[in-house]
Amino acid sequence: TTQRNVFTQVGGLTTWLKTACGYSASYAIKTDGTMWSWGANTKGELGDNSTTNRNSPVQIGALTTWSELPRHAGFTFSCAIKTDGTLWAWGEGGAGQLGQGNTTDYSSPVQVGALTTWASVSTGSAMSLAITTDGKLYGWGTNSDGQLGQNNTTNYSSPVQVGTSTNWKTSTNGQT
Repeated sequence: TTQRNVFTQVGGLTTWLKTACGYSASYAIKTDGTMWSWGANTKGELGDNSTTNRNSPVQIGALTTWSELPRHAGFTFSCAIKTDGTLWAWGEGGAGQLGQGNTTDYSSPVQVGALTTWASVSTGSAMSLAITTDGKLYGWGTNSDGQLGQNNTTNYSSPVQVGTSTNWKTSTNGQT
């Protein structure tokens, strides 16, 4: 829990492939497809099936099929995509940001819907946007300022398509 003002290596591993940072937790996927997290865990946001804070990386489950993370994790939740194109979320769900059709917190990853065509995902403080491989954009979670593109301010606890366009693309840096 020591604060650092210079770069410091996280653990002794040198096989990190992708990373995401949240408000008080961090996530990484290794080259072997495993996913790791560390930091605060009050809402289960580390995805390790607990609410125990972690000072060093802990593996999220035993899977080796994680492929994509958002660049920035949500406030107390995150999402990830597996190599089979499924999308998973965990942590705080109070605004529906986990896409489960409810406002429940989950301390381990739960699949978002049944689609297997997710290409990228981005998260805000309590909302998510994701693009499918066929170019559709979906959003869910808090919508108090209309950030889900539904022409209203209603929260959505399951993914809803944003408009009818099918030409949404992931940016060159892999972000939705």
